[in-house]
This record gives sequence, C-alpha cells and structure tokens, in this order.
Amino acid sequence: MARRLPVVAIVGRPNVGKSTLFNRLVGKKLALVDDMPGVTRDRREGEAHLLGLDFRLFDTAGFEDEDPQSLPGRMRVQTEAAVAEADVALFLIDARAGIVPLDAEIARWLRGSTTPVILVANKAEGRAGESGILESLELGFGDPVQLSAEHGEGIADLFEALLPHIDREEGEGEEDDGEEDEDGPLKLAIVGRPNAGKSTLVNRILGEDRMITGPEAGITRDSIAIDLAWPHEEGTRPLRLIDTAGLRKKAKVQDKLEKLSAADALHAVDFAEVVVLLLDATRGLEVQDLRIADRVLEEGRALIIAINKWDVAENPSSLFQGVRKALDEGLAQVKGVPLIAVSAATGKGLDQLIDVAFQTREAWSKRVSTGQLNRWFERAIEANPPPAPGGKRIKLRYVTQAKTRPPGFVLFGTRVDQLPESYRRYLVNGIRRELGFGAVPVRLTLRAPKNPYGK
Repeated sequence: MARRLPVVAIVGRPNVGKSTLFNRLVGKKLALVDDMPGVTRDRREGEAHLLGLDFRLFDTAGFEDEDPQSLPGRMRVQTEAAVAEADVALFLIDARAGIVPLDAEIARWLRGSTTPVILVANKAEGRAGESGILESLELGFGDPVQLSAEHGEGIADLFEALLPHIDREEGEGEEDDGEEDEDGPLKLAIVGRPNAGKSTLVNRILGEDRMITGPEAGITRDSIAIDLAWPHEEGTRPLRLIDTAGLRKKAKVQDKLEKLSAADALHAVDFAEVVVLLLDATRGLEVQDLRIADRVLEEGRALIIAINKWDVAENPSSLFQGVRKALDEGLAQVKGVPLIAVSAATGKGLDQLIDVAFQTREAWSKRVSTGQLNRWFERAIEANPPPAPGGKRIKLRYVTQAKTRPPGFVLFGTRVDQLPESYRRYLVNGIRRELGFGAVPVRLTLRAPKNPYGK
C-alpha cells in the first residue's frame, strides 16, 4: 500500500511568488507564472522533492479578502480548504514590497487555524528585502525563512524549517525508491576474468548444463539472463542470473568479437543489482580483478567477491586472509566487501553466496529517515568535530538521504569545499557501520546552503 505523503500548502496574497516556488519544488512548470496578480485561479497539486524530503505540494490561489460569491472569494475558500488539509503551511510574503494590510489579514486568519505555519520571505536576494524581513516579525510567526524562489537561494534553509513537520520516521509506512523491486527477482550478474569458472558456477546454480563449459578462455560470448526460483527456508525466492563474457585486460582484447563480449559484460553490470566477482583460487587476486571490482563500485552496484575452485586451493586459510587484506587495501572506498569461498564444481558455498546477495541488495536499497540520520550525524560530529583550516571552523549543519540503489546522501554546511577527504571518509564509514548500509557503495555530496540546486 502506498504511503500517504505529507502535505504542504503555499499561502499568500497574489503575486508574492507562490507559483514560482511551487514550480521549483515540483520540478515541472505545472503552474502558470506571470507578473499579473491572481494568475493562479484553482488549487494546483504536485509531488515535490526537496533534498530527500518527499511531500505533496498545494499551490493555492492568491488570497483575497472578498465576497465568497466573487471569484476572489471562491479562491479564498480553496485556500482555506488547502490549509485545513495540510500538515504545514508556507506563508509567503514579498520581502521587497514589505508587509501590506492583506498580509496582516492573512496572518490573523492563519493564527486562528490549527495548521503549523512557516513564514517565508521570498525575493530576499540582495539587500532590497532587508526592511521587509524586519517588518515581517510583526506578523507573529518568528524569523522568516529567507529565499529566492526564482534563483533557488535559501532552499536548504526551507528544508531545515520543513524537516520537523514532514519527516517520517522508519516504520511509519515509509516507502523506498525501489520498493517495487524488493519482492522482484534479485538481478545478479556474475563477472570475472576469463576461465575463472563463471559458466560452471551458473550451471551449478541452475542444477543443469544450460551453458557450454570448457577449459578455453572466453568461451562464453554473450551475456545470458536466466530466471529461476532459489530454495529458501520460507519457500523460494526469485533470482535473475546474468552470466557474462569474460572481462580481460584491454591489451588482450584483440578481435572484434571479444571486444563486444567485454562491452556486453559491462552492459550486464548496468542491469544488475548485485554483482559477484569470481576469482580463481589457483591464481589469487590479480590487479585486473581489482580493476573490475572498482568499475562495479563506480557504477554504484553492490559487490560480492567469490573465490572459486576452493576444493583445489592450496593452503586455503592463508589464501582467504591474503585476499581479504588485499581487498581492504585495494578497495579503500568500500571496506569489508563480502568475501565467500565457493566451488562451482562441488556446489560448496552457493547457499551462502545467494543469501549474502539478497542481504546485500537489502542494504543497497535501504532508506533511513532524516531524523534518525541527523541524530547519528550529531553524535558523529560531536565525537570528531570537523577541522578548522586557517582557524576558520567548517560548520556542518545537517545531512539527508537523497536516493537509494545505491544510497546517496547530501551534507549541508559552510566552507564544505575545504572539508578534507579523510573527514568525508569518516562520515561515509559511519553511515555504513552505524546505519546498516554494510559494504555497499555510498555517495556523499557536499553542498553549501546558499544554493543547493546550483551547478
């Protein structure tokens, strides 16, 4: 069942920029924008996205205190209905024009409603709006959020003001970006250097010889996707297996057919959720394997390393420890990638491999609420405050999860361009370790509050 999105209503007298703000938050030009007052006649609705917060947005008609039977009166009725339905109302004023009697009238009416109100001073760029911002304090809603809907300035401050009213904690029906895929087949690609045993592994998973296997490197020319049901203690789970052509060093990819096969393997990674990189236990971890792993993580896919031919490996314990150490050093951006010993020939470790793949997809698709995320964030910066290059503190304000699959976060603060890479890694590792993201690729983008939508 789809969750009910929180509702935000934009209220204000005509021509203060309600439709411009609506368009910016909804991301589409659904509202007609013009300099003529009262262009918006009916209430418009859209799904808005603000730095990880999702909500329904109502753009109300210009509030005009007239006879209810007249057009402005009907517009007022629409506005009252929208505010009554909303979780929070944004009361827009024009900072450049200052407070006019109609603003004061709207403020009186809003103070009598039960809906929380956030005062927003629009057109606040530059110095022309300073007196209007001071005047707005008399409306009784505290300091206004200062923004420019037209230029996108102050959007991060609006996010901060909305957060307490519309954030959803986990367990309140929060829906994930990829929820429709959560019960769908796990899209699992198997990649690796030629002759690592990929086709033999697929055959073992399928329990039948669906692919030609042999000792010649590069025998699998195409990526093949196969759907199957994987046995599980609670029944079966759907799996879509993608076997790919061998990835080998570029210098050795000579003929056109092999070039196409290597390209197809990378294409298969694009369609996968979880990628298994298969190593040959008789050869250990090679530089090319690390390059493939790096490419998979760059593409934002969840990664599992499987060491194949475990049944014929010499000194398996020290091999496993050596590969683990080399992975942690060679893939510094993702510590603790799952490492599993398997044998395509005997079937050893396959149940564990598939179980870990399902768990890894869960972490890759995970979303945490903005409230939970910022409670962790406050603890993290208290335990290890950001540095002060040149004696000037880097102020980190808050963080939000902007996307899943792979998880992406946006961090807001001042002077974030001077934040050292080591501190960024500290935060990313904390997100992984303490918020349950494990060893999946995590993206962290830094933004200054001035204009988070700027290039």
